Amino acid sequence: MNVHELIELAVANKASDLHLNVTSPPTLRIYGNLVPVQGVPLLTAKDIQEAFEEVATAEKRRDFAASHDIDFYYSIPGLARCRINVMQQRNTLSMSVRIIPFNIPTIEELNLPPVIRDLILKPTGLILITGPTGSGKSSTIAAMINYLNENLERNIITIEDPIEYVHTNNKCLISQRNLGEDTESFDSALIHALRHDPDVIVVGEMREMNTMLTAIRAAETGHLVLGTLHTSDASQTVNRIIDMFPANQHDQVRSELAQILTAVVCQTLIPRADGKGRVPACEIMVVNNAIRNTIREGRIHQLYSLIQVSSKEGMQTLNQALSALISCGTISEDQAFVISNMQEELKTMRHSYHCT
Repeated sequence: MNVHELIELAVANKASDLHLNVTSPPTLRIYGNLVPVQGVPLLTAKDIQEAFEEVATAEKRRDFAASHDIDFYYSIPGLARCRINVMQQRNTLSMSVRIIPFNIPTIEELNLPPVIRDLILKPTGLILITGPTGSGKSSTIAAMINYLNENLERNIITIEDPIEYVHTNNKCLISQRNLGEDTESFDSALIHALRHDPDVIVVGEMREMNTMLTAIRAAETGHLVLGTLHTSDASQTVNRIIDMFPANQHDQVRSELAQILTAVVCQTLIPRADGKGRVPACEIMVVNNAIRNTIREGRIHQLYSLIQVSSKEGMQTLNQALSALISCGTISEDQAFVISNMQEELKTMRHSYHCT
């Protein structure tokens, strides 16, 4: 099978990724699990080299020869966009293909909490979508932008590494910038975006202090800023932001963050009990006056208890989300306890939620 046929197979099986490695069969990642393609010979170095040459331009091949790793996009019309990463390992190539559907998922299709719709309609502030790699952060942001595009008139600029979902203008004007091709860095792109009359700015990943500082300034000056971090809960997210800065600036950063932070959504994907895909479990912190004061005063460890008691404002802890999913029969108890880092608390909550 050539790489086109393998991508078609991946799409047909609803795989998120296709992996090509020497001495292994082509392997799909389906609902988080690695599944070897049956009836296909083990791949040789020549097979992967030919697959790379099939999808990469001459310029991309030259770039790879110089650096031994590369990210780029490849599209098959009418089928899918693919984000391809190629790296050299043990003098052979290893290729990973992320399958990105042309259709942007909706908030409902992703089974995200309804409060997500309210958050993206906010006029200003900083919204952070966090979670480990592969937890669906990009899909969540794409769904939020899609919902905004259907409901309000906004000028949206995204800065991505690389662009995944491609948006078309509906009620919004949407400009998407690809790191490395359209701009050199998140920080530079964010500064220039502020001069482009934006209402909403999406920063694919807030990796460093300068990017975070510019994002805070953008939110302070009346923009809605969305970004991602690799953190697992709201408290860790706030601490990660503060720790990006020198210690002598922590008080100031806490004060500014308390003022502009709108929400933190920490998500992880869990296999459904029926085996038909995965469902997100989200910890959600929507910033209110109590949370602002807690952040400003450095009592970050108290955020969890504030989230616990604020369900009427759309907030929930991860354990509350897991308990609800168990009660609905969406996920199994075993899967929930694997994900939870506070298992004793989850046990006591087990019967307190009812599916609605």
